[in-house]
Amino acid sequence: MDLTATSSSIASTTAAAAPLKVAVILASNREGRFAPVVSDWFLSRTIGRPDIETDLIDIAELDLPIALSYRPDADAQAQLEDVSTRLAKADAFVVITPEYNHSYPAPLKNLIDRHHAEWQAKPVAFVSYGGVSGGLRAVEHLRQVFAELHSVGIRETVSFHNAGALFDDEGRHKDPAGCDAAAKTLLDQLVWWGRTLRDAKAVHPYGV
Repeated sequence: MDLTATSSSIASTTAAAAPLKVAVILASNREGRFAPVVSDWFLSRTIGRPDIETDLIDIAELDLPIALSYRPDADAQAQLEDVSTRLAKADAFVVITPEYNHSYPAPLKNLIDRHHAEWQAKPVAFVSYGGVSGGLRAVEHLRQVFAELHSVGIRETVSFHNAGALFDDEGRHKDPAGCDAAAKTLLDQLVWWGRTLRDAKAVHPYGV
């Protein structure tokens, strides 16, 4: 028996079965934002799924500087090191975004533009909310940005049209069947792509 091959096979099987590390990025830092209601709802959909581990990255808590600098000061560097490490560890991403003026919030673009390799060859899914459009115009802009960064966009989305009227005062969706089903489809696809890309990179590192 080839013990080396057997050990390698066991290690590969264990890695493939490991939960997918999903960074959930909350994109709004607007005063009075509705974002936490949507993120709490979404994270509750991941509870009980042994195939997913989530890490909530809240844009409002990062306080990243606006200027893109090759020599950030010590405070900015500490902030960047923390969020960069969390993004690098993630196998996949879910971006929860509102729509501002037909697009997504500027602080999200700031976070995206400060990183490159952290996004590469990983799937990204979108949960959006807003008025009549449900944030879908923001999502379409984000798809182009993440494609440039060599990420794989998940086709299925979850979107909340006129979001404020859909949830009660406790943050519960008033008619959850449709959005619960959409969230399950999104997560199932994210896990498939996340595992597939993770396994592929373990065999052959991604290069650009």
